Amino acid sequence: MIITKNISLVNLLKWSGGHIIWLLLFTGGVTFLYEAKIIKFEIPWLPVSVIGTAVAFYVGFKNNQAYDRMWEARKIWGGIVNDSRSWGMMVDGFISNQFTEKEVDKKEIETIKERLIYRHLGWMYAHRSQLLVPTPWEHISQKGMVGFAAKRYVSKYGVGMVDDEVSKAQLKCFLPKDEYERLIHNQNTATQIINEQSRDLKALRKANLIDDFRHMNLTRLLKDFYTLQGKNERIKKFPLPRQYANMSRVFVWIFIGLLPFSMVPELMRIGKMAMWAYIPVTALIGWVYLMMEVIGDYSESPFQGMANDIPMLSLCRTIEIDLREMLGEKNLPEAIEAKKGILM
Repeated sequence: MIITKNISLVNLLKWSGGHIIWLLLFTGGVTFLYEAKIIKFEIPWLPVSVIGTAVAFYVGFKNNQAYDRMWEARKIWGGIVNDSRSWGMMVDGFISNQFTEKEVDKKEIETIKERLIYRHLGWMYAHRSQLLVPTPWEHISQKGMVGFAAKRYVSKYGVGMVDDEVSKAQLKCFLPKDEYERLIHNQNTATQIINEQSRDLKALRKANLIDDFRHMNLTRLLKDFYTLQGKNERIKKFPLPRQYANMSRVFVWIFIGLLPFSMVPELMRIGKMAMWAYIPVTALIGWVYLMMEVIGDYSESPFQGMANDIPMLSLCRTIEIDLREMLGEKNLPEAIEAKKGILM
């Protein structure tokens, strides 16, 4: 997540400088052909402007849908934060000797609480790790310049800025050794961790460390975690329909391709001395449309491990600190800090 109020000119050039260069070269090349009288035809401005208006509406629709996906993902993770705190509170307050016939040692009760809370933290990090697995339609899975650029963004402006092995390391620390070795090889480790929580609650109910009411409330929270996990997986595994996403790109390319053949002759009528002005003006118009398309294209997948992602690692660490404080721990990990104006 980008947390700076404004995007600096340097960062803007880093992210879109390549597009600026080829737009200037393309526009400059068309201008040279007109100046050399190699190209003599021109496209009237009216049909190009109509196409530009239609493209703007279409790209706007795509960007709205991309933003909705990103904002929904943030709300889902907000639900994970809230329900995780509720889980810690209930585990801490519900599990006791209140209903037992024979009193259980306090240290054993504290061990049970720690196991349930630590297992939940393991679920959270496992879920995050699974959401970061690339899908076929994400940029990092593409070939050519798109894939190369995506790998660079992930490395320099994404999860590559932090030690992403924290997920695997943390999971090993949060689960008992035998449980870790049994669950880590499952198709969906996060799902099985929640199921393990359910089995543990069943054993606690049998031992009368919780009553039926408390068992039902804790189980309901596990169901809510499944719901939140499923919502994230829906966003991750079902892309913005490709017919909308891909045709948007095609329409933008058509508009940019036609633009110089209408703008350059139109601006050349002002005078040949304006040549150095109409090249950047035409390129600027194309850049605006192209960047609208690129922003929507990168925003539609909020779990790519890039700068515009939901800051899952930061949220996981926040929950970890809160829940471990509920256990009375003092040696807590540091909160995740933003780097280069980006919070992961």
